[in-house]
Parts: sequence; structure tokens; C-alpha cells
Amino acid sequence: MRKVSPFILCGGSGTRLWPLSREALPKQFHKIAWQETLFQQTCRRLTGDLFAAPIILSNQHHRFLVAEQLEEADIKPAGIVLEPVGRNTAPAACVAALLASRSDPDALVLIVPSDHMIPDAAAFARAIAVGASAAEEGAFVIFGIEPDCPHTGYGYIETEKSNSQVLRVRRFVEKPSREAAEEFIDAGNFFWNAGIFLFKAATLIDLLEGLAPEVLKACRDALEEATDDLGFLRLNGSYAKAPAISLDYAVAEKAGNMQCVPLNTPWSDMGSWSSLWGLLEKDSTGNVALGEGEIVLEQTSNSLAYSDHACVALVGVSDTIVVATEDAVLVVSKEYAESVKTIVEHLKGNGRSHTLHHSRVYRPWGWYQSINKGSRYQVKCIMVKPGAKLSLQSHFHRSEHWVIVTGTLEVTKGDEVELLSENQSTFIPIGKKHRLANPGKIPAFIIEVQSGPYLDEDDIVRFEDVYHRHSNE
Repeated sequence: MRKVSPFILCGGSGTRLWPLSREALPKQFHKIAWQETLFQQTCRRLTGDLFAAPIILSNQHHRFLVAEQLEEADIKPAGIVLEPVGRNTAPAACVAALLASRSDPDALVLIVPSDHMIPDAAAFARAIAVGASAAEEGAFVIFGIEPDCPHTGYGYIETEKSNSQVLRVRRFVEKPSREAAEEFIDAGNFFWNAGIFLFKAATLIDLLEGLAPEVLKACRDALEEATDDLGFLRLNGSYAKAPAISLDYAVAEKAGNMQCVPLNTPWSDMGSWSSLWGLLEKDSTGNVALGEGEIVLEQTSNSLAYSDHACVALVGVSDTIVVATEDAVLVVSKEYAESVKTIVEHLKGNGRSHTLHHSRVYRPWGWYQSINKGSRYQVKCIMVKPGAKLSLQSHFHRSEHWVIVTGTLEVTKGDEVELLSENQSTFIPIGKKHRLANPGKIPAFIIEVQSGPYLDEDDIVRFEDVYHRHSNE
């Protein structure tokens, strides 16, 4: 049998796990309660003799984060493809099929989200092997989860009633009422839709030709126009012309060759804080405590508390979620955990940055964190990784004062270049070209004090950048 070629989808923002998950650092890139991030765990689950090296589809703003986490996990991908804009799963799967068909029209392609938790990798691989045999015969395979509760937030797959490992799909049901979900569980032939698909490249291309030709054309054009950018395959303008449609709606619900393989393993799409609570090990009173901050629980039951910094105390509550990050706190009943998305939409509508990024913002060269900010000043801590350098840049509205607190940094100011070490400082006037670089072997930290009438990140002109970024990145 051919090896299965995984295509990992990394574009989601995980809004229902706010305030931990945000657009600049969504849930798949967090470790949460494990030694590796959800993305790293997904990649590791897709190793072994059954699988070829994975291809990653990423939001272009997460490209360096993807590459860094792959390197940290010592996983070498077959490629990293960058979307200029998210277009949902049908165009993503189409790109996967077209790429795979370049070397083998009958290549087996596995579409898998990056943010699901599947603890039993061996059971997962066994299910994929079963699905691969069906896909080799021309089936379009979807993987289903046997439901353990009448969940109304998942789509359902109705199959024929059979003891076979591969089940013919009768229909798809999108997020039913609770009454309907209870009936599905009683019927015994309904599965949660895990959003994991397996097919031959030629099978999907033929289906798209008949069912969604506009998706196929846009993706073909995008791949013809694609360019290499520091080892990333960057899809260009034509990709945005593809309809934003899921693979379920575009193909699966209309295809006549749909087969379902049950995934006999614990599974969670990590779609809410309640689902995370349900997945994790609890103490004797049903509580889960997470994060680096101190958690104090008194007369509290069946609750989850997370803190990345502050001491958080819960007293006399039950079935409650409390999440404290450095700049936002969420308190929600477990029953309403799915509604966190509404809060995120409200904050975005009000122009609040809390949905976009954390107080610590990651960049390919390291990170920066705002410590204090006033009307005409801002104080930041900046970390520059060994061997990394920031862009050569200038600002129209702010000056900067740098104090090196750890390590050694090469500082460029205009035509001058100097090395500064701990307790040394320098001043960057408004409009002066400047750059930071770390020539050392340890991370370098500085305290930056900005002053001026406008301090937002879009006040930047880049003259040189080793990471080929735009001004807003």
C-alpha cells in the first residue's frame, strides 16, 4: 500500500479558548497541559511507517511559528504552504490533492486539523490504515467519533448499520437539537464528524471537477502562481478567488462514494474550555488546575482554573471556568463555555486588541512584551534569540531608549555599528535607521522605552528584513 500523505490544517484561531487562544497565537500552538503543543502532537501522531512526511497549510502570519515548532519537535515536513487568506477546508483539501498528484495521481491524502487531541496514536494509525484500504478502492473516506453524549455543537454522520470497519454514509446532520442528538445516540449508527478525510488525489480532483469546479480552478491557478519564500510555498492572488466553503458542503454531502471509518479512541476537538475540562485528569472533587500561576481551590467542585501568571482563587463555586492571562480574565459557567466566541466577537467589534495578541507577542527573531504604557510612552521587554536579527527600520513618531539587561547585542544606528552588553544603553532618535542583532549563544534581553505621540506597531518603515516581512508583521 502507498504511504499516506498527511496535510495538516493550521489556520484556525480557536476563539472559544479565549483568552488563551488568540489570532496571533491560537490554541494549536499552545502546550496547555502537555509537554508539546497540539500542533506538535498532531505532527508526531503522523509519523511512522504508514505516513509520508507531512505538508502544513498555515496562515502566512504563523509561518515562522510553524517552522520553529517543527524544528523544536525535530519533525521535517515535506513542505509548508501559506494561505494569503483563509478559504475554509475545501480549497485547502484541493491544494493538497493537486500537490500530491504532481508526483502520483493516486497518492493517498489525509486531511487533518492541527488542534485536535487524540491520545491513542496507535488506535488512530490503525483507523487510518483501514481508511487507506477503502480510499485505494476509490472511496472518499471520513472518520467518525462514537458519541458519548448528545452534544449539539458537533456535526453528525449517519451510516448504514453494520459491523464492518468501513461504513457507507447515508447523510450528514449539522449541529442538531438536543432532542435529535439523543435520538442519534439511541439509534447507534451516528458518529460525530471529526473533520478528518482520506482520499486518493485523483478521487477528490474528479469530485471537485463535477461538484465545485470554481474551487478547483482557483486552486490550480494559485499553485501555478505560487512562489518560494524562504522555503515556504506562498499561494498568491488567485487563491482568494476560491469560494470560502467547507469540504463537507462542497463535496462530502454530495458525493456518492462516501465511507465512514470509526475512530475507536478518545478524541476532543478542544473546541471549548468545557471540552478541555472533560478531557483532563481531575482531582478528587472534579477540579482541573492549569498554568504557571498559583491556583487555590476551596469548597469548589467540577471546575477548571488556568493562570499564566497571577494567583487565582476559587471559593464555593462549582461547574465554573476561570482563565486568567496577563491582560484578560474570563469567568464562565461550564454550561455556557461554547458562548465564549460571542465575547470574542464583541471585543473585536469594539476594536479591542485582546482578541488579536497577548501582552507577549512572538516574532521570528524572538518576542516583545509590553510592561507599561501611557499616552506618550511605552515600556517593553524584548528578547532576541541567538543568531537572530530584527529588520533595519525607522519610525516617524517615536524615539527609543534601549538598556541591555542580559547578553550581548549588535546595535546598528545609521552608519554606526557597535556591540553593547549588560548595563549598557543607547538612544535611537526619531527617523534614525536602526537594527538589533544577537551574535551570541544565549538569548539577549533589553528594556526598551518608547516615547512620542504615536506608539502603535504600524509606525515602522523596513529597509532590510531577513524574514521578508511586510510592515504590519
